[in-house]
Amino acid sequence: QAQLVESGGGLVQAGGSLRLSCAASGRRFSSYAMGWFRQAPGKERDIVAATTWNGGTTYYGDSVKGRFTISRDNAKNTVYLQMDSLKPEDTAVYYCAADPRPYSAILSHAQTEYAYWGQGTQVTVSS
Repeated sequence: QAQLVESGGGLVQAGGSLRLSCAASGRRFSSYAMGWFRQAPGKERDIVAATTWNGGTTYYGDSVKGRFTISRDNAKNTVYLQMDSLKPEDTAVYYCAADPRPYSAILSHAQTEYAYWGQGTQVTVSS
């Protein structure tokens, strides 16, 4: 079992930056792939970025490539999402999630593979 708590959201102007953090509890965090998802009002929740258990492989959605960076610090049980060059269309609730298949080399984009979810943090980008 893992519990995930996101932080770092807020209001920022277009072109600005934010760094989201996701603190995980549980001894097995370091073996889980982690993902960031987001859901804008009236839209489905979509994957933003994901990383394998050791950070060796990462994935980014097309809309954030080159602007967002996912990273993790297994010693701190934390995964990060650095968001630069933010746009108003990045406005959404951002969720972190854990894929509990231990030490998997597969980096899933599907929400159904992520068993543990945080409560979400709001990111609002003003124009």
